[in-house]
Amino acid sequence: MVGVTTIIMGLMILMISRMSNFKWLPGDIVIKKKDFVFIFPITTMIILSIILTVVLNLIGKFFK
Repeated sequence: MVGVTTIIMGLMILMISRMSNFKWLPGDIVIKKKDFVFIFPITTMIILSIILTVVLNLIGKFFK
C-alpha cells in the first residue's frame, strides 16, 4: 500500500510540475555550474512530507 501511494504521489508531482511554472521554493538548494547542476529541494521535501503525513493520517482514521 505504501509503495502504491508513493508511486501515485510521484506521478502527481511530475504532472503538476510540468503543467505549472513550479520550479523551486525559497530554501531549496540549487547550484549551477558550467556543466553541472545540483538540486537539493529541502523545502519542497519538508512541505510534501507534512502534506503526506496529514493525508495518510486522515485516510488511516477513516479506515480504522
